[in-house]
Amino acid sequence: MTAEEILSRYEEKIATRGLRLRDFLFSELKGINEEVDATANIISFNYGKGYKNIICVILLSKKGIKLGFYKGSELPDPEKLLTGTGKVHRFVEIKSARDINNPALKHLLKEAVTAYTIRKAK
Repeated sequence: MTAEEILSRYEEKIATRGLRLRDFLFSELKGINEEVDATANIISFNYGKGYKNIICVILLSKKGIKLGFYKGSELPDPEKLLTGTGKVHRFVEIKSARDINNPALKHLLKEAVTAYTIRKAK
């Protein structure tokens, strides 16, 4: 199943926002791989197989879209975009195109890639 097929399961405004977010991620994360988990309705973006190579995931529900970050609890987040109460993972709620275009989200992605680079070097 493709990302487009998963997104097509949702109402138009969620699907459109998901496609915009996906385009944004591809433009910001050069050479990124996309993997789809149709059962969990998750689209992951990674630089290789395995959990530690994940940069972020698009989490879909009928209520909306969240952009989850691997080890998001460890990322610098001066704008306080990240939410969630888990010990490891955090997410950003994507409620509009404005959220996707927020410079703070671009900064979080850069921090996530930096964290990935450090993990990979170990």
